[in-house]
Amino acid sequence: MDVKRVKDYIYWLYYQYLLVTCSYVLEPWEQSMFHTITVTVVAMVVYTAYVFVPIHVRLALEFFSQIFGARPDSAV
Repeated sequence: MDVKRVKDYIYWLYYQYLLVTCSYVLEPWEQSMFHTITVTVVAMVVYTAYVFVPIHVRLALEFFSQIFGARPDSAV
C-alpha cells in the first residue's frame, strides 16, 4: 500500500468525524476538550465491555444450560 494513500485516508476519516460530530465549528480549546471527553468515554466503554461481557456470557451460558437440562461440569 502507498503511504500517501493511507495518510490521505486517515485525514479523510478525521474530517468525516469532524463533520459528523459538528466539532469543526468549535474553537480550538473547545475541540480539545470535546476530543478528550470523547476519547475518555470510548475508552471507558471498551474497558467495561472487556471486563464485564465475558462474565455475563458465562453466567448466561450456565443459566441456559440449567434450563435445557444439560448436566453441570462438576457432575461429570
